[in-house]
Amino acid sequence: MHLSSTGILFDRNRLNGGTIYVKRVKKGTPSVQPLYSDEIRSLRKLQRDYPSSPYVFQSSRRGPLARDTVSGIVERAGELAGFSFPIHAHMLRHGTGYYLANRGTDTRTIQSYLGHNNIQHTVRYTELASARFQGLWND
Repeated sequence: MHLSSTGILFDRNRLNGGTIYVKRVKKGTPSVQPLYSDEIRSLRKLQRDYPSSPYVFQSSRRGPLARDTVSGIVERAGELAGFSFPIHAHMLRHGTGYYLANRGTDTRTIQSYLGHNNIQHTVRYTELASARFQGLWND
């Protein structure tokens, strides 16, 4: 999750269509991305449980969660998981990039998915992909 996602509003039309609009921060490229069935079910449950909330991630004051709050939640989750190093929210974004690269997803698709304007910001994920040379030469 990117911290820009803290202000996501429920959009019934997109939810029914199985997509979500991702608005980016810092001049990133916005995109419409697919939602999968378990995500749609979870979002619909949230809407049923909190019908008066327009936000997917709502604070106790009924506004969007603050970026600092999300950062604290992710940091605490890292501690509870027993990581020996500090975890921050942006690591989730990096993890997504590395995961997609190691699955063999092409760099341009990763760039678009992550909303990077500059492909050099995406290349770092594919440079370290362990499987990138797999199948280059036939045995």
